[in-house]
Amino acid sequence: MMQRRLCLLAVGIVLAIHGLIGGGAEAQRPTRLVQIGALTESWGPTPAIIGLRDGLQALGYREDKDFTIGVRFTQGDSTELLAAALDLVRRGADIIVTTEGGNTAKAAQMATDRIPIVFIGGGDPVELGLVKSLARPGGNLTGIASLDVELAPKRLEIFRELVPGLKRVLLVYDATNKHAVEQLDPYRAAARSLGLTLVERPARSQEEAGAIINGIRRGEVDGIFAPRVLSLNIPGFILATSVKGTFPTMFQAAFFAERGGLASYGAADGDLGRQAARLVDRILKGAKPADLPVEQPTKFELVINLKTAKALGLSIPTSLIQRADRLVQ
Repeated sequence: MMQRRLCLLAVGIVLAIHGLIGGGAEAQRPTRLVQIGALTESWGPTPAIIGLRDGLQALGYREDKDFTIGVRFTQGDSTELLAAALDLVRRGADIIVTTEGGNTAKAAQMATDRIPIVFIGGGDPVELGLVKSLARPGGNLTGIASLDVELAPKRLEIFRELVPGLKRVLLVYDATNKHAVEQLDPYRAAARSLGLTLVERPARSQEEAGAIINGIRRGEVDGIFAPRVLSLNIPGFILATSVKGTFPTMFQAAFFAERGGLASYGAADGDLGRQAARLVDRILKGAKPADLPVEQPTKFELVINLKTAKALGLSIPTSLIQRADRLVQ
């Protein structure tokens, strides 16, 4: 069974890229094909990975000339991340890029202390033990910190504006994922400051997570707050509930608001990928991850799904509509 699953992990897309230095001067091209391994807990290439490709293309990199990007994904199973990361190492990845939280970056860090790693998103990289400091990472990792936890108060504040009478908010989390558990205290503090009650429900398997979310009934909670981590497919179950028009939902990533979630607020994953492309470019030109400061997002976006709001019987305040970066209709 493990071998079969690892075969699934090996399914990847091949993207290729070639670059130019700003100002029109041609960049130093690698003398051989450079392999970039992308590791994600998702079900395939993520918006951040697509953004990475787009960002490298915007720098002038050409497809199928200098680089390939092979994607390894674990379909919400964080226990298989280390095996997937080791597979990238065995297959000769020259750079590893991780997305969707601290779990993936930690797995890559455990798999190699030699290959450069660029992480996209996740919690505080210093607290996670990924880097020594934001300014001087040390080791073989650098990347983009997405500030997901730091944005929790703003996300909950917007959720309260969207849903009149919002008081009790369901938060389902992976109790086996220490990074997910570590996010609870900031979420609790944010809820208290807004007069909201978090209805916390721990889950230890995908089946249990699905049962919890599908078993919630009207009157128990007023809305559902989706965590960033993809383990146990928790955001996927929440999205399915939202599509049914059962409960208002708030996500971190626009990907979910575009597909039926009520709203999302956070760093744009595509932008994070394009930002990471610049770090990859610098590493390919000789810079060491230890010397490249960890960057932070430069843009946050609010996405509201008006179709979902109508199905829920919600009238979105004009002030929020005017503040939204995108409206899904």
